[in-house]
Amino acid sequence: MKSKKIFGALALVVAGIVFGALLVSGFGLVRPSMADIKLGTSTPPVNLDADATSFSKAFIEVAEKVTPQIVQIDVASEMKNNPHENFFFFPFKDMPQEERGSGSGIIISPDGYIVTNNHVVENATKVTVGLYDKRTFDAKIIGTDPLTDLAVIKIDAKNLPTAYLGDSDALKVGQWVMAIGNPLSLTSTVTAGIVSAKGRGQLGLIKDRYGVENFIQTDAAINPGNSGGALVDLSGAVVGINSAIAASGTGTYIGYGFAIPINMVKSVVKDLIAHGKVTRGYIGIEISNIDDALARSLGMNRPKGIMVQKLVPGGSAESAGIKEGDVILKIDGKDVNQTNELQSYIAGKSAGTKVDLTIFRNGKELDKTVTLKARDDKGNTQKVVDIKDKSESGSEKAASTASIDQVGLTIRNLTSNDRTQYNVDHGVMITDVKPLSTAEDQRLSPGIVILEADRKPVNNVGDFKQAVKDKKGSAVLLKLKDSQGNTRFIGLEIPDKSK
Repeated sequence: MKSKKIFGALALVVAGIVFGALLVSGFGLVRPSMADIKLGTSTPPVNLDADATSFSKAFIEVAEKVTPQIVQIDVASEMKNNPHENFFFFPFKDMPQEERGSGSGIIISPDGYIVTNNHVVENATKVTVGLYDKRTFDAKIIGTDPLTDLAVIKIDAKNLPTAYLGDSDALKVGQWVMAIGNPLSLTSTVTAGIVSAKGRGQLGLIKDRYGVENFIQTDAAINPGNSGGALVDLSGAVVGINSAIAASGTGTYIGYGFAIPINMVKSVVKDLIAHGKVTRGYIGIEISNIDDALARSLGMNRPKGIMVQKLVPGGSAESAGIKEGDVILKIDGKDVNQTNELQSYIAGKSAGTKVDLTIFRNGKELDKTVTLKARDDKGNTQKVVDIKDKSESGSEKAASTASIDQVGLTIRNLTSNDRTQYNVDHGVMITDVKPLSTAEDQRLSPGIVILEADRKPVNNVGDFKQAVKDKKGSAVLLKLKDSQGNTRFIGLEIPDKSK
C-alpha cells in the first residue's frame, strides 16, 4: 500500500514536469521577455561599399532638397460636358457644373512664380496651391501656352524654396533621373528611373497643328497628378516638366512617361511672365522626316535632314527663297534630323529673330537666312491655278489606265472633274494599291493625285510609266496631292524585277 502511494506521487511529479514543459514550449502560454527576443540574423547579407552608399545618398539628398520646391495644384473649372444634359427631367441640368482636378508645379522664383502644365490649369475658375509646409494660397494664372503645354501661375508669398533649372541638352540616354510630384493626390511622391529616350515627337499629345512635341522619355513612374512636377537629375537640377504618360487601359503608369525639356521651358516661361503670352516666331513650313527611299530619290547618300513638304504663302520661308522639296540640314549650324528638333528650336525664338538654314537642293548645299514672322491667325487663301486639259489626247474620253506591278500601283489620267476638284492642271490619279506592296508602305492610296516625278510634271499615264522605267533598282521622288488639298513628297522605291 505504501509503495503504491510512493509510485503515485512520483507519477504526479513526472506528469507535472511534462505538462509544464508543454505549457512553456509547445503551447506558447508563457512568453519570453522583450530582451530575449531575437529577430533575423545579426549581420546584413551584403556590406555596401563606399560607392554604393554614396550612390544611395545622392537620391536621398535630392529628395530632401527638391521636394519642398514642388507644390500641389488644385483646380476648379467649369465642366465641359454636362453628364445630365440628355436627361430632360433632371431639375438642375441648366445650372453650371463644376469639376475638380489636381496636378503639380515647380517654384521658379522666391516671390511665388510657379511653372506647371497648361492642361492642369486650362479653363480654371479657381486655382489653389498647397506648399510642402502645408500652407495654401490662391493662385493667379499669369499666362498659358497650349502649343508647348506650359503655364505660369503666381501666389502672393516670399522667400520660397526655389528650383534650380538645369540644361536638358546635356542629358544622356541612360542617365538616372527622379520624378517628384503629387500623383493620385499622394503629396510629395518621389520615383526614380533613367532617361529612356530624347526628342520624342509625333505622339499626338498636343492636338494643335503648330504644337511642339520634343519630349524626354523616362521610365521613372509618372501618374495622373504628376503633371507639372519636376524631372530632376542626381544634382537636383530640374531637367524637365513631367507632362504625360503612355496610354493604358486604366490611365495609369505602364512603363514610361514624357517630360518637356527644361531648356524649352525657360524660354517659354520668360515670355509668359513678361507678356502673358508667347510672342513666338514662325518659319512657315510643313515638314517631314526623311526615310531611306526618300533620301535615295533625292540623290543623298544617307537619310539626313528634314523635308520641306509645303510652304505657307507669304510666310518666312517662302520670303527667304525656300522651296517645297528642299531638305533642311542645319539651323544656326546645328544638325537637324527630326522634325521636332527644328520645331523645338524655333519654338524658343521670337518674331523678328533671324535664323540661318543650310539646305540641300538639286545635289547642292545652299545657305539661307530666314527672318521669323508672327503667326497669321487669319490663315491664307490658296492660289487658283489655270485649269488646262493635259490628257494624252486632250480629251476626257481618251483617259487611259496603267498598272505598275513592281510597286503595286494602278493609275489613270485625270478627268475634267478631277482637275476641278483637286484644283490642279496636271497629274495622274491613283485608283488602286495592292496590299503589302511598296506603294502601300509609302502610305499611297486610291484618291491621291501624283503631280510630279523627280520634280518633273506628270501630265498623263505615259509620263509616269517613263519616270518609273528610268528608276528601276532605285527610287523616284514623287509629289502628291490628296482630296483635302494637302501636298507632300515621298520617295518610292522601284524594284528591278529583271534581276
